[in-house]
Amino acid sequence: DRAVLPVESTMEGTALRNYDLLLRHGLVVVQEINLFVHYCLLAMPGVRAAEVRRVISHPMALAHCGRALARRGVDPEPVEDTAGAVEMLRSNRMLDTAAIASTRAADLYGLDVLAHGLQDESWNVTRFLLLSRPSPVAALPVDAAAAGAKTSMVVAHRGSSMMMVLKVLSAFSSRNINLTKLEVINNDGAAAAGSGAGARPPVMILDTSARGAPTLRAFPHVLYVDCEGAAHDPRVREAIQEIETFAVFVRVLGCYAADSTVYDLQ
Repeated sequence: DRAVLPVESTMEGTALRNYDLLLRHGLVVVQEINLFVHYCLLAMPGVRAAEVRRVISHPMALAHCGRALARRGVDPEPVEDTAGAVEMLRSNRMLDTAAIASTRAADLYGLDVLAHGLQDESWNVTRFLLLSRPSPVAALPVDAAAAGAKTSMVVAHRGSSMMMVLKVLSAFSSRNINLTKLEVINNDGAAAAGSGAGARPPVMILDTSARGAPTLRAFPHVLYVDCEGAAHDPRVREAIQEIETFAVFVRVLGCYAADSTVYDLQ
């Protein structure tokens, strides 16, 4: 019924790969949630912290706990995800390895918690988007206006990024609409200067407005925009219509109730 996608954190910034995945598919954003990140060090029952030689987990979790792992003198090893690391640890009965995951994972797999709060920064917050298949209910939350709404969209163009940013800002500011996110992505096929990196591919966006089957379209420049207000609000609708006059392509990714609360699952 729902997919959960982490899109940004206070430590690592925007997860652009996940935004790219969002753009390639026709799912819509129906909710946002901000969570404090709490990592624990898990091991097989009876294993002591001094016996651990390596730690496995998702690369982001390892990055969030980098200083803590360095102090312990263990080797980090990335795997697909945090829960997968725990399952691997349990299935293979690894006695010299620990996993970074949650206390819930420890309960489910019967592991010991060697350390709580392993993250380097206590203020680390991750923002997640909840996605759904398109439907009238998912695309237009009934309570969005009452709760305070937010609209997410992507604006694609082929000209100057600075000029596009100024025009987008003007479309919203002239209507007194606040932006909560503005991210500029330039993938024009040019290699980064002095980096030795190869050409970057363009951003692929699924055009769900096209007649017939939705098609993927390639764009060199993309803006991710979150604004306050529902997409059907007259001011927001007018701003989007103005942007459509000078942008190559605009797609609303979702309209949902804004929620600035940072939740703690502990």
